Formats: sequence, structure tokens, C-alpha cells
Amino acid sequence: MTQNLSYHGSCHCGGVAFTIQSPRITDALRCNCSICRRRNALMSKAYYPPPCFQLHQGRDQLQLYQWGDGDVNHYFCKRCGIYPFHEATQKPGLMRINLGCLEGFDLETLEVTLFDGAELL
Repeated sequence: MTQNLSYHGSCHCGGVAFTIQSPRITDALRCNCSICRRRNALMSKAYYPPPCFQLHQGRDQLQLYQWGDGDVNHYFCKRCGIYPFHEATQKPGLMRINLGCLEGFDLETLEVTLFDGAELL
């Protein structure tokens, strides 16, 4: 049985803060759709359900952005503009994390899988 670790994350200004409980994160997802290409984020491959995702502060700082088919709720901090996570609209509460928002996390060690989101639109 794999033990979960606690990963703490935030936006740049610290207004949005969260924790995820996850097995050690060793890989990431990079999507090539127009929004992901522009923000250049490395995303968690996993979606984290409650209680594995806890938002500690900043619900009032989050701005929702939807586009295209509306399958994903993209959340941004209103103050600093950082995109910490998004939610699958088909399964509310499941969050995929921008791994660049995790404290002390080395993105260079991750195995990155390309996801062809551009082809889906």
C-alpha cells in the first residue's frame, strides 16, 4: 500500500492556499490546447477528490474561467493571476493541480506526458 504525502501549494501572492494528499508525484501532464499552451503549466496527471484536496484559504480570491466546451473550470487568483488548479465539470470536486504551485517541488524531476488537447476542440 502506497503512503500518501502532504503537498502544500499556493498562488504567487499566497491569497489562495491548498493541500493535496497524494502518493509521491513523479509524473506530470502537459496539454497543448490553446489555454494550456499559453500558461505553460505542468499539471498533475491525477484528479484529486475531496478530502485529498483541501482549500485552506482564498475561495473569495478565485476567479472562474471557462472556454470552449466548458468541460473544465479553470481557477485563477484575482490578485496575482496565477492558475493553481482546475476542476472537471463532469465530476464536480475533482481537482487537477498546477504542480508549479507546490511548495519546494522540483518540476525538473518529473516525467512529462503530452496530452493532445488541441485535437479535442
